[in-house]
Amino acid sequence: MKKRYAHINFKPPKSVQKAAKRGLELRKKFKRGGLSSKEAGKLGIGSGIVRAIDLAEGSNMSPSTVKRMKNYFTRHQKDKRLGWANPSNPSNGYIAWLLWGGDPGWAWARKIVKQMNAADKKHEKK
Repeated sequence: MKKRYAHINFKPPKSVQKAAKRGLELRKKFKRGGLSSKEAGKLGIGSGIVRAIDLAEGSNMSPSTVKRMKNYFTRHQKDKRLGWANPSNPSNGYIAWLLWGGDPGWAWARKIVKQMNAADKKHEKK
């Protein structure tokens, strides 16, 4: 990790961990909501499952991972539709959203990226 980010806490908050755990539970219960690591690997993309496990365990995220999280949420904001979180039939988009940390993950990723951008700007001035 870059020295300029030493003051930033890259450990996801409990609310983000809880959302990711819920996403994993729903994925298992409804047998959907994101690619497995193997499926994602075949397609050459990252897996929401790997992200969810890391978030659920409270692992420190790398700066690039937090940026990817923010980008994911920005791209998939459009998936939020009426009924998407239906407890008896949640949409794949809702489950995937949770796998990435849900609304708390989106807020956290935006906050961390903002802190990183500020640190980058400060570093550039030196």
